[in-house]
Amino acid sequence: MTLATSTPNNKDNNLLPMSKQLSYRRAFSLVLKRDLTIALRHRDDIINPLLFFVIVITLFPLGIGPEANTLSRIAPGIIWVAALLATLLSLDRLFKADFTDGSLEQMLLSPHPIFILVLAKITAHWLITGLPLILMAPLLAVLLHLDENSYGALIITLFLGTPVLSLLGAIGVALTVGIKKGGVLLSLLVLPLYIPVLIFATSAIDTAALGLPYSGQLAIIAALFFGSLTLAPFAVGAALKVSTN
Repeated sequence: MTLATSTPNNKDNNLLPMSKQLSYRRAFSLVLKRDLTIALRHRDDIINPLLFFVIVITLFPLGIGPEANTLSRIAPGIIWVAALLATLLSLDRLFKADFTDGSLEQMLLSPHPIFILVLAKITAHWLITGLPLILMAPLLAVLLHLDENSYGALIITLFLGTPVLSLLGAIGVALTVGIKKGGVLLSLLVLPLYIPVLIFATSAIDTAALGLPYSGQLAIIAALFFGSLTLAPFAVGAALKVSTN
């Protein structure tokens, strides 16, 4: 009788880690799919940051002038500042809607680790905002006469840097989610964190235009990416618990 009852328990104990792993993966995919579905239903939230990105870049040739040398010299900064501001514009919707309808509170009460659910929401935000910016940036760079040697560096820095913008920006959103008009405070919290990404990304593009190796700048941006990917979800989860209490 003792063996009959202990054997199933041992089986359950052996299968417990696998079942947890599957449930975590499924929780991540469900939150990701939910946020993507909501975003597709509210397409204005997707279109507005992209329109802002396009308008900012197209206004610079009109304001500065059509000189190719001038535009080519400042093109990396223009593209990255526009991407930074477009990401900042889209951050407000990351947790606000969930906080308003009570979904965020249910997420915090979920048995799943909060960092997994937060990472899923940040991933959805990057797919909605960051990925379209990466696809549009090379086309808009033609308007700014970006040096042809810099296109590879532009795409790589955007692929590494825009997730950092979403991850670090999520920390600021989590801290201000309970404030009704926290847009200005969000900008003050997040913009200083974006400065290193902006500096090294534009430096890599400028270095590529000169035909010099830019692996050092990419290594720093990659370190920022992996560091924020590791630490930011935990910081966002802690900030959400503080903001909702």
